[in-house]
Amino acid sequence: MQTIIETVQPYVSTIATAVVGVLTTVILAGLNTVKIKANTWLEARTSAAQRELIHKIAGEGFAFAQTAFKQAGGERKLQEALQYASLRLTEQGIVVSSIELQAVIEKAYLEYKAKTKAILATEAQPNEEAAQAAAKEAVSGLAAKLNDFLEQATAEAVSVVQAQSASEPIPASTEAVQTSVTKE
Repeated sequence: MQTIIETVQPYVSTIATAVVGVLTTVILAGLNTVKIKANTWLEARTSAAQRELIHKIAGEGFAFAQTAFKQAGGERKLQEALQYASLRLTEQGIVVSSIELQAVIEKAYLEYKAKTKAILATEAQPNEEAAQAAAKEAVSGLAAKLNDFLEQATAEAVSVVQAQSASEPIPASTEAVQTSVTKE
């Protein structure tokens, strides 16, 4: 009897893992469907600025719940994110139902998961092209910051020179160069 259990156990583990994978896929597909329907409804009833604000606040709520309640379960984090987002939207005078708000927070969660999967995938398989692209992006960002800094420094120097020239007359040079004009 013991050998039968030991023989069957790997098969049972494999089947259980497969079932969990299928259930996860079904749940994510369902959430994606809810997200699409909620976004469609939300877009039909709110302005672009309000939608942007709703998505921003929902993202803030998700980030708040993710960091402040690290040890809590997913449902508790969702409730805290809903509460945060609801209060912030009420302060802004935007009325959104809890189901719509939940869908937007779920969207923020799915985007977060997609980003973390992409990061993990790139860390697992280092890609030279991606590293070069990131380096180019970092260099261009640094160059832009350097240009901004130089423009600011130049503007400050010009304003100092202008302020000094406005308050003090520029003395004439005693060694002026004379040019003669001749007619031919």
